Amino acid sequence: MPSFDVVSKTDLAEVDNAINGAMREISTRYDFKNSESKIVRESDEIEMIAEDQYKIDQVQQIFRTHLVKRKLSTGAFNFTKVEDARGGMLRQKSKIIQGIEREISQTINKEVKNSKLKVQVSIRGDEIRVSGNKRDNLQAAIELIKKINFKQPLQFINFRD
Repeated sequence: MPSFDVVSKTDLAEVDNAINGAMREISTRYDFKNSESKIVRESDEIEMIAEDQYKIDQVQQIFRTHLVKRKLSTGAFNFTKVEDARGGMLRQKSKIIQGIEREISQTINKEVKNSKLKVQVSIRGDEIRVSGNKRDNLQAAIELIKKINFKQPLQFINFRD
């Protein structure tokens, strides 16, 4: 029986490459001269530190630009509000979203069932498996899921005939 999986995974190696590129750009920019601005990743959380609000906004903008250059979606990052850190610095954290949240998977399940396509949707933890009798039905399900437009990036993997 043909099937495919819907997942949401972010390549952490590419995130590290984006952070390194952003840090290189920050070190060469004139407006960051003698600045202690930095971006650090610890497991699935990113921390940006800068002296003032302007610099933290610029650090975030530079980081987002490097994410796009590395073909990573900025929707996979959940940025929190800016907070005070030690020594008069400002800190902003961002959680890297891995896996499909329960609400999103239920929305996908509901939309596919409402479309009357002859496919079955099963939620498996943080991923979704869609199976059906015909390849055309599965391709129609992929198109339907793409049209829903979630902020979180989705990948379609393990397409089996």
